[in-house]
Amino acid sequence: MSSSENPEIVERVFKDKEENDDKKDEQKGGFIEKVKDFIHDIGEKIEGTIGFGKPTADVSGIHIPHINLEKAEIVVDVLVKNPNPIPIPLIDINYLIESDGRKLLSGLIPDAGTIHAHGSETVKIPLNLVYDDIKTTYHDIKPGSIIPYKIKVDLIVDVPVFGRITIPLEKTGEIPIPYKPDIDVEKIHFQRFSFEETVAVLKLKLENKNDFDLGLNSLDYDLWLSDVNVGGAELEKSATLAKNGITHIDLPITFRPKDFGSALWDMIRGRGTGYSMKGNINVDTPFGPMKLPISKEGGTTSLKKNKEDGGDDDEDEVC
Repeated sequence: MSSSENPEIVERVFKDKEENDDKKDEQKGGFIEKVKDFIHDIGEKIEGTIGFGKPTADVSGIHIPHINLEKAEIVVDVLVKNPNPIPIPLIDINYLIESDGRKLLSGLIPDAGTIHAHGSETVKIPLNLVYDDIKTTYHDIKPGSIIPYKIKVDLIVDVPVFGRITIPLEKTGEIPIPYKPDIDVEKIHFQRFSFEETVAVLKLKLENKNDFDLGLNSLDYDLWLSDVNVGGAELEKSATLAKNGITHIDLPITFRPKDFGSALWDMIRGRGTGYSMKGNINVDTPFGPMKLPISKEGGTTSLKKNKEDGGDDDEDEVC
């Protein structure tokens, strides 16, 4: 064999080897891709069969079960749905209440419970909004006003396959900063007078300094005339105290004039008498029922008899 044929043989050998290697790489790459596709398909089928999925949540309601001059108790209802075949833990709840971008309240509720498999739970988040904290921090928020709010809630859950998931929620609304009404006894009209028992009518003036109406349902109060406690009485009919307005109410009372001693003669002569009034009013508002305090110390009012009893049944001003 001549020497000139050797390079050709060597070249052919190397060429065949390269072609075989390329075929092997192609086969290997194709096999890996097929394995990947197979694993992906199996994963999707397993996930679909087992039913793992991301939970969902929504703010289903906001309630104000109790509100007074000091604070508002707010309950946020969050409906959480778990589509998975196993329970999932609700690890943490972060919450924030803000008004016009300013923080009013924030906090964390750890270990908030468990959401049942293939079920839904209403998670209640109780919040206490203390008005003194708000008024101390934000001086432009005045008593009697209505302020906008935004509640932000982050639910942190741990779901198999997906891991830890944060579900952000938001809800907006309005909340009042209540202010107690001013009360005055403008005058007292006698309906029936005797030393043993006198029936009279209190002419009350109530000023509502809030930016919302108050539906007056009842009064719980004590009245002192000339330092003598004459007790209280029930409101005969409900009334509406218009926002930023003045409402006049007649309130019947019964007392024993002989308990007043020498002060009785000043009352009979129409010289006026000192009075104090303290108690509460129960009202309905657009934000729920409220119990608001009323008080008047050191007031002075006039006592008037009806014309048929020899009195002057006019509408004089308070003495």
